[in-house]
Amino acid sequence: MKQILTKKEPEKKLIIFLKKKAGRASSGRITVRHRGGGVKRLYRIVDFGQEKLEIPGKVIALEYDPNRTAFLALVEYQDKDKRYILAPANIKVGDEIICSEKTEIKIGNRMKLKNIPIGTQVFNIELEPGLGGKLMRSAGTSAKVVAQEEKYTQMELPSKEIRRIRNECFASIGQVSHSEKRFEIIGKAGRKRLKGWRPTVRGTAMNPCDHPHGGGQGKSPIGMKYPKTPWGKPARGVKTRRKRWTDKLILKRRK
Repeated sequence: MKQILTKKEPEKKLIIFLKKKAGRASSGRITVRHRGGGVKRLYRIVDFGQEKLEIPGKVIALEYDPNRTAFLALVEYQDKDKRYILAPANIKVGDEIICSEKTEIKIGNRMKLKNIPIGTQVFNIELEPGLGGKLMRSAGTSAKVVAQEEKYTQMELPSKEIRRIRNECFASIGQVSHSEKRFEIIGKAGRKRLKGWRPTVRGTAMNPCDHPHGGGQGKSPIGMKYPKTPWGKPARGVKTRRKRWTDKLILKRRK
């Protein structure tokens, strides 16, 4: 991992400080448990849409980002503007990329889905034209173009779900970098704390007033027909997706 990254400080114009929320929503209540602490880190402004249309750019650095699992590529365009983009796998410093409606099928290039051949791996996919990439942004992920329709492109996602996406949306060619992230071993509790994760306690170790699984003597089972969340709702394997207008775009459900 260290061998492919460039030894340089982050681009000053492209970093900002974001105040930590420690799992709290705007109301001040904890909505995500086990968050807090962690080392200070600056947020890198990433260009998910790659708005620099028809302007070639050159990769001048590959950098680590503490806020996401993927690496970032620092691209300098011909107009001397610099932007961070999600680094695709196997891209190198010195490679040239371009964002265009139709261009060469080359790792890092970005184009409209209607112009991408069937069987091509893509990432950082838009769901609505012009709103920037929303799908396939974490380390090692990619989707595959499986069919082209009049207004839609059929995509196979990593979950084996097949769904339609408007073919006017942009996507980048290739796979997101740092695919070996899935084999990473945290190793010790202290490293987890540095990432901002506080200790997690089993529900069965709690009292009945603190968790639906609580109570009993020793290491007792949960004592229920099925697992529940701390708020009493069904958990594990329960479908939580409500009926949405996008259901009509899903051709084959995930396994």
